[in-house]
Amino acid sequence: GQEKLNCNPRKENGSHVVLCELGNPMKAGARITVDMELSVSGLEDMGDAITFQLQLRSKNSPSPANASVTVTVPVEAQAVMELRGNSLPATTVLPVSWHRVEGSRRLEDHGIMVEHVYQLHNKGPSTVSGVTLRLAVPNQLGGHILLYLLELATEGGMNCTNPPGLNAKQV
Repeated sequence: GQEKLNCNPRKENGSHVVLCELGNPMKAGARITVDMELSVSGLEDMGDAITFQLQLRSKNSPSPANASVTVTVPVEAQAVMELRGNSLPATTVLPVSWHRVEGSRRLEDHGIMVEHVYQLHNKGPSTVSGVTLRLAVPNQLGGHILLYLLELATEGGMNCTNPPGLNAKQV
């Protein structure tokens, strides 16, 4: 029959140990199968595997046959990332008679300001670190300036690299 094991976590020699009582008393020659499900947190920086040492010990007759067995379990962090974005204003139409003023350092002489806002969300279940987002913005069309990239700002402790040509005319 199936029974739940009584297991107790503790620290032993700087290691985390889980001690499970399999049976007391156990009949000589008894054979048992144990399926264990472990929930381990904080695996983000563990690499691609975690190793467990398993050992079956008897209180009645310690012997060298009670050697430990190493079990390595692959670890794979899973996280779903979602990129959201919008433009403010959502639609921009330049008047037919509008022309860019060459050499001007005033913003309004270079077009209508459009702000693009992007948010990168981790939908879990794991945490993430070291994420790289590469965003390509079309700033020219047919050799003419389509979007003049004025500035790049971030929130939330992110590091960004400015694209080439950012505010090249010092507007």
